[in-house]
Amino acid sequence: MTANGGQLARITALIEASVIRPVVDRIFPFERTDEALSYVETGRAKGKVVVAVK
Repeated sequence: MTANGGQLARITALIEASVIRPVVDRIFPFERTDEALSYVETGRAKGKVVVAVK
């Protein structure tokens, strides 16, 4: 599957309508990006791992 504008718009609409919800496992501050990457590499993440920029 290759992402394109139409697919992204459709997914965005589904998320905004609460039809689908992304699962966030953990949120790391930008300063701990190395720790976030290490966590992803362990294979234990049960959802998305987010690095907060602000």
